[in-house]
Amino acid sequence: MIDILNFDFMQNALLASLLVSVICGVIGTLTVINRMVFIAGGIAHGSYGGIGLALYFGIAPMLGASLFSLFLGAIIAYITHQNNARLDALIGVLWAFGMALGIIMTDLTPGYNVDLMSYLFGAILSVTQEDIYGMSTVLVAVLAFAIIFYKQLLAMSFDAQFAKLRGINVTLLYFALVLMVALGVVIIIRAVGLILVIALLTIPPYIAEKFTNSVGGMMVVSSILSALFCVVGLYFSYSFNLSGGASIILVATTTFFAQLLYSKYIKS
Repeated sequence: MIDILNFDFMQNALLASLLVSVICGVIGTLTVINRMVFIAGGIAHGSYGGIGLALYFGIAPMLGASLFSLFLGAIIAYITHQNNARLDALIGVLWAFGMALGIIMTDLTPGYNVDLMSYLFGAILSVTQEDIYGMSTVLVAVLAFAIIFYKQLLAMSFDAQFAKLRGINVTLLYFALVLMVALGVVIIIRAVGLILVIALLTIPPYIAEKFTNSVGGMMVVSSILSALFCVVGLYFSYSFNLSGGASIILVATTTFFAQLLYSKYIKS
């Protein structure tokens, strides 16, 4: 296990996985407790439109995905905060719109030679120093947001009306949360791809809530679990020449089902 760290790409992949793990732990917990998993999924798949636009206009694909995800997040936050009665339909439309736009813009891009599979299924073994700088920046923003507004986020997550009575600007906080989820989703896409991003966002918090009674503790345990999934997944990926993103998610889902069986048949 130690000898694989002699390679620069594995060192980058390990560092990236640790950064992504903390982002997953914080954003994933907030996503789960606010019942925003479907919103995160819509943003993740819709971000493909940003990748297509970036390729067409000749800018960095991840920058395009980030800006487009923030755009979709703002639309979703505005509409769902007013009325979320048809939230599933809205997410489905934006999901399809982003994917379709990405495919069309990619088709219109002359002579593109980008491996789009890396955005669909992740390419953590090929992350660069620039990617790590971007992940670090988003991580700092996510941690600052969670720490500064921790009490307000708790109040809004469990009782929005009570939060309003306490003088909290729930509308602004909700917008900020959705935009943070959008940024976090784009960073996680670099590791496991937009198709598998929901698993890494939701599985660690789901397992973590069995071992802790606080949201802060849930974030910490989720981050540790995400890091464990990433490290073990990277080891299997390197050892058996497998896709890095899929290996990480397979480890996560296997752990999820093992925990489910343990809780149902052994612990009870």
